[in-house]
Amino acid sequence: MQGGGRRLLIDRLRTSAILIAIISVLLLLDVYASPRPGLQGLWLLPLVLFFGLGTAWDIAGLLLMSGRAIDRSMTLAMTGVISCSTAVPMLWPLVGMPYPADCPVGRLGWIAIAGAAGVFLILLREMIRYHKEPNQVIERVLAAVFVSHYVGVPMALLLALRTLGDAGWGLSALLTTIAVTKSADVGAYCVGKLLGRHKLIPWISPGKTWEGLAGGVVAATLVAAACLSWGFPQQPHSIVAPAIAWALVLGPILAFSGLLGDLSESLIKRSVGAKDSGNWLPGLGGVWDVTDSLVAAVMPAFLCFAAAV
Repeated sequence: MQGGGRRLLIDRLRTSAILIAIISVLLLLDVYASPRPGLQGLWLLPLVLFFGLGTAWDIAGLLLMSGRAIDRSMTLAMTGVISCSTAVPMLWPLVGMPYPADCPVGRLGWIAIAGAAGVFLILLREMIRYHKEPNQVIERVLAAVFVSHYVGVPMALLLALRTLGDAGWGLSALLTTIAVTKSADVGAYCVGKLLGRHKLIPWISPGKTWEGLAGGVVAATLVAAACLSWGFPQQPHSIVAPAIAWALVLGPILAFSGLLGDLSESLIKRSVGAKDSGNWLPGLGGVWDVTDSLVAAVMPAFLCFAAAV
């Protein structure tokens, strides 16, 4: 391995080790250090904000680099608001009250409220600045709305996954979603490198192959079967079992949706002529290079696990 490749590998391993260590600490705190019932997921808010804001920063940077108009600060603010919207029900337990079971908004309704509020706050921002910057208003509004919702809604659903069920069931659902989605990435990469011959969609991502896709689906299904078999606490009325049947559903769904997320990032990067989405994570590229598949896989994952509760 040449010097540049060795350095890249060292950076990648170091960055991955730091990320895994931080994530592990916050997960342990979330399991064992929640101050009171109803606050599951509180310790995960820093992770949601880091990956959400980092992804939004990368996308906004790509748009700015290509000469497109976007208000990066407003985009980041609204991404943060939407990403944390599913934490609103935690405000009641913080003051010692249970979240109202009959609240018409429910728990997921806060995502829609935050999303709608974000649109009009972005418009309000443009109204205030219009006398100074009257050009490209529509472009800035559309870009900010797209990025904040594209990133914020999946991040909010990631946090919502943690609150599903009881006895740690939601945490298992969250970890399973991440493990299955990322195993599909790894399986597709490894099989594609070894056996890939037939290009999947070369005009967007020349490295993707049909063989790699098959490898990703198999890897995701095997990891899903393992997680569903051994990673979930027993919960009354849960229909997770039989694990293999659910794995045959969850694995392919997350593999295909993760691929869609990966290709979506490739589409944007190709259109602006960029190799990496950013440089926040040495050796790994930008934050979006880490979250690309996950932002597309979270919604189907949430629906699958919500059906199993």
